[in-house]
Amino acid sequence: MFAKPSFLAACATLALSGLCAGSALAADAAKPLQPIESLAVPRYMGVWYEIAKFPNEFQKKCVGDTSATYNLDKDGRVKVINRCRTADGKVDTAEGVARQPGAATSPKLEVRFAPAILSFIPMVWGDYWVIDLDNKYQLSAVSEPKREYLWILSRTPQVAPAEYNALLARLKAQGLDTSKLVLTPHTVAPQSGQ
Repeated sequence: MFAKPSFLAACATLALSGLCAGSALAADAAKPLQPIESLAVPRYMGVWYEIAKFPNEFQKKCVGDTSATYNLDKDGRVKVINRCRTADGKVDTAEGVARQPGAATSPKLEVRFAPAILSFIPMVWGDYWVIDLDNKYQLSAVSEPKREYLWILSRTPQVAPAEYNALLARLKAQGLDTSKLVLTPHTVAPQSGQ
């Protein structure tokens, strides 16, 4: 389903208030981006729905129903399957792998969608930092050190406006320009085991 009008109005109000806080945002953006303290990777596995994102080149064909499914392999790596609906109604799928180069609880992961044969090249790995996550592992925000990318993910296709707005406030405090976020419409019912 598309977001409810009250949700969109709340987002618009929050975005407008963000314009007034531009100088504070610039000061926060000068600080290094902080991920969460620790990540329990097994709890993070499963389906996550994209609620909003910073527009990016590699998702330009996606018009909605975007999700990511994470499955833990025996070697400790994470199999990643990203799906989205394209303008012609088809489902586009991208498969990749994520790794946790630091400690077993590090929230700083790296993800690769290039073929495995290229995995030795550092440039094929992108930063995937979990920068916000609720205690129940139901709502997450993912970015990278330069703050060029941002995804808001949820276990459900819709998020309560109060939870979303509280998350936006925390992201602004991290120096992220939340006015650049684009909401992701979800028009189909969630599928189990996606």
